[in-house]
Amino acid sequence: MRLLLACCLGLTVTCFACAEDVVGQPIAPWEPGTLDIHQISTGRGNAGLYILPDGTTLLVDTGEQPVKNPKHTPARPDDSRLAGEWVARYIRHALRHDEQPALDYVLLTHFHQDHLGELSPGMPASPHGYILTGLTRVGEDLKIAKLLDRGWPDYANVASTNARFMTNYLAFVKWQTGQNGLQVERFVPGRNDQVVLCREPKKYPQFEFRNVGSNGEIWTGQGTNTERRMPSLDTIPRKQWPDENVFSSSFLMSYGKFKFFNGGDQPGIRKNSPAWYDIETPVAKAVGPVDAAILDHHGYVDSMNEFFVATLRARVWTLSVWDAHHPTTGVWQRLQSEQLYPGPREVFATDVHPDARLAIPGLERMASDHGHIVLRVAPGGGSYRVVIVDDTSESHRVTKTFGPYPSR
Repeated sequence: MRLLLACCLGLTVTCFACAEDVVGQPIAPWEPGTLDIHQISTGRGNAGLYILPDGTTLLVDTGEQPVKNPKHTPARPDDSRLAGEWVARYIRHALRHDEQPALDYVLLTHFHQDHLGELSPGMPASPHGYILTGLTRVGEDLKIAKLLDRGWPDYANVASTNARFMTNYLAFVKWQTGQNGLQVERFVPGRNDQVVLCREPKKYPQFEFRNVGSNGEIWTGQGTNTERRMPSLDTIPRKQWPDENVFSSSFLMSYGKFKFFNGGDQPGIRKNSPAWYDIETPVAKAVGPVDAAILDHHGYVDSMNEFFVATLRARVWTLSVWDAHHPTTGVWQRLQSEQLYPGPREVFATDVHPDARLAIPGLERMASDHGHIVLRVAPGGGSYRVVIVDDTSESHRVTKTFGPYPSR
């Protein structure tokens, strides 16, 4: 056992020797030097927990969609709690090596309910003036040091500022910054200094978090240079502003040879829209091949274009599911196509809707179709494995393991 000083939040972290993950047993705790990427299964939207090599913590999105719909997947583990509370409980368990579990960073990729949190009657209220849903629920339960989103400080580039879920989020940000010490920054494409190791950075110089895209501005792949993909919003009538997904923030995480990409809900297929709606193509040119990635926009019909799939050519694709169209048939076919890129690849989903099983030929070849998905990258980044964890209870029991795979 050894102690690490956590500089971001002033925490003391206790690390334990990590055993191998064994099917039927609880997942082993994180250990120093390991990069853990958890795609948390809630059935209600995206939620990703990242534990960086020195123990720095990052949460990417927490969605909440409480309205029951037969086209949606069931709530996980069940509907006795809202998704935000389940996510907070999951985080506390994943950070059980930490004496005071907390989040050094939260990144909100864009302002949609399945990434931020919808409001519905009966949701609990915070005494601080906002409703507890999705991300606001996690922020009520766990201390957050820094929040990154695409709209800070004025949110002038957000069309839905008057929507109830957005006014709720802004009330949360106002109280947290004014009364609870939260720092907020706009996510800036091209930078590699907004998410950094904040506990023992000198020990892991081979780690980097690179901001790739946001608000239609995209990193070129060279230095911190960026280019504008879309025209200025000043030239577009507000009622004709693009869908929120086009503004999604994306990032590339590198650890030694290992590379992981998250593109939020960025689109790549135009569907009679202007050419600049295709965000995936210029992003793929900057990012290049990766070891693993989460599917853009849940694998929906407007995402995962041929150039993007062929360029990233991931060995492992992960998919956050809450709808019967996650993924769509065309996306699944592109992911499986060896004409786009040769070699083996696996797809792991947090869940698969029964309608998708019936509609998509070959979907039974998915490596895993339900459960929390945990990528565990070995110290130094030379290899990684995939651990599937039971999402029907809080047993945290391992149900399947895959790998190890060599990093590129």
